[in-house]
Amino acid sequence: MAVSDAAPQKRESTFATLRNLWPYMWPADRPDLKRRVGLALGVLVLAKVVTVLVPFTYKWATDALVETPEPGADAAVAVGLVALVTVPVMLVVAYGLGRIMMMGFNNLRDALFAKVGQHAVRRLAYLTFVHMHDLSLRFHLQRRTGGLSRIIERGVKGIEILVRFTILNTLPTVFEFTFAAIIITYQFSFLYLLIIAATVAAYVWYTVKASDWRIKIRRRMNESDTEANSKAVDSLLNFETVKYFGNERMEARRFDGAMAKYENAAVGIWTSLAWLNVGQVVIFTIGMTTCMILSGMAVMRGEQTIGDFVLINALLMQLSIPLNFIGFVYREIRQGLIDIETMFDLLGEAPEIVDKDDAKRLVVDGGEIAFDNVAFHYNEDRPILKGISFEVPAGKTVAIVGPSGAGKSTISRLLFRFYEVTGGRIVIDGQDVRDVTQESLRTAVGMVPQDTVLFNDTIAYNILYGRPDASTDEMQAAAETAQIADFVEALVDGYETEVGERGLKLSGGEKQRVAIARTVLKQPPILILDEATSALDIHTEREIQAALDRISANRTTLVIAHRLSTVIHAHEIVVLDEGRIVERGRHEDLLALGGLYAGMWNRQREAAEAADTLRAAGDAGLVGFAADPPEPVRSS
Repeated sequence: MAVSDAAPQKRESTFATLRNLWPYMWPADRPDLKRRVGLALGVLVLAKVVTVLVPFTYKWATDALVETPEPGADAAVAVGLVALVTVPVMLVVAYGLGRIMMMGFNNLRDALFAKVGQHAVRRLAYLTFVHMHDLSLRFHLQRRTGGLSRIIERGVKGIEILVRFTILNTLPTVFEFTFAAIIITYQFSFLYLLIIAATVAAYVWYTVKASDWRIKIRRRMNESDTEANSKAVDSLLNFETVKYFGNERMEARRFDGAMAKYENAAVGIWTSLAWLNVGQVVIFTIGMTTCMILSGMAVMRGEQTIGDFVLINALLMQLSIPLNFIGFVYREIRQGLIDIETMFDLLGEAPEIVDKDDAKRLVVDGGEIAFDNVAFHYNEDRPILKGISFEVPAGKTVAIVGPSGAGKSTISRLLFRFYEVTGGRIVIDGQDVRDVTQESLRTAVGMVPQDTVLFNDTIAYNILYGRPDASTDEMQAAAETAQIADFVEALVDGYETEVGERGLKLSGGEKQRVAIARTVLKQPPILILDEATSALDIHTEREIQAALDRISANRTTLVIAHRLSTVIHAHEIVVLDEGRIVERGRHEDLLALGGLYAGMWNRQREAAEAADTLRAAGDAGLVGFAADPPEPVRSS
């Protein structure tokens, strides 16, 4: 891209971001916040008027002091001495009161605007959080949770900076400069204004150039920060895996490599800030010194008073505050824009799965499921399902089995509409899942997944997640059905026991029982068991399977299974291989076929018999261990 094209694109991006932000700074549905903005702006104008007038009290006090008679003056002048001394004192008092009013108005402005700024921050953070849950599973599988959380965190801070600075500082600073320019031209001469204008122009030009240089460094620092945070979160989420392979040093090196990039960028940020500050001081000091020399020469010629000399210095020092603030505001606004650009990009990410405009709520009358010639692919060159057709009659259980990679778990994701089918259709009680709302669809379908991940909260919270408005009695009844009530009641804190990050304080069987209780409490008419016991040992699997059999009775149940022993009582078993249905029927019929299912059954039966033999040998003391020992009951 040519340099001439880059600048307009950057301006367009900046204006687009500010345009997106404006409705939250001036919310159409909140007249109370609009009134606060109006009051804050009114107070701000008063503060700027007082700010520019305060130096005049300083000038008048100085002139009054210069004109005060010397001690020992003759009697004719001594009569007015008291009055002449009182005037400078009153002017000094006025100067002090003016400064108090200036600070008071500024703080009142901030107090009035606080609610407006925080409302904008909260609203945008809320919309981003909601939008994150609206995005597809594909999006989340491609992004790192740690990186997303840092994007939101920085975006929220950037919003607060932009909301405050664009409304409360940028325009008022321009107003202050304009007011001061009029006064300087009137009180002194146009030459002073030219010098000050040239100083301000040079100051702003240098500030913008240096800040743009720093912003490039800041982008690199943000990228390094996001990368380091992503690696840290990813490593800690996989704490056990790190320990299994003894790769603590490798993880530390990966994290330190990302932090090294952050360190280099951070050093560049501080170095560039030093150059920026030095350049600003040099430019402003040259302009201020030039004006003071002109005023000093005018005083010596008798064209100005000592008070005028003091006034030009006080005005310039007063202007240096917003002038220096312009540099700060520009840096902060540009930085805020960088931080929320990604956040707005996130908000602009279109959800892959959306409800139709005329989508209706799913009406479940029995819960019959039909897959009608369903095809699906993640990438066009790699089809996953190839014309799958089968039915799950209302109140019956159908199992999907097959080797790894056959497309079993994809079926459950399509039924939940985590992805859209690329061919055919999925129907529940005659209703295409694409024609109903996602909320009603997911309310009707319950899931017990293979890998149960719990919230870092209490057991009660995780069970009630199935139906948050359920009563304590209903929650405990669900725990009884899932055969976890006795375990929970034996804990010191009972249902208020914290389960830890991702439920790691509980064993695999305990987590699975919590997941079953959660689904029982939800009371869905349709149930999906997605390899719900494949990660458990045989002993625990049998206990969990008994609970699953109870909750699936009289429910339309789709079982996606790895261990065939869990599906022998299914009304129909569908065998998948390479995305196609190769066999279907009841357990006995499939064994009689002697095909893929029979081969899988025989291999698993041989493995189970070998495990039983080892267990028996262990019980007899013939070997030093027992296969598949029962998991210890652990409390938190």
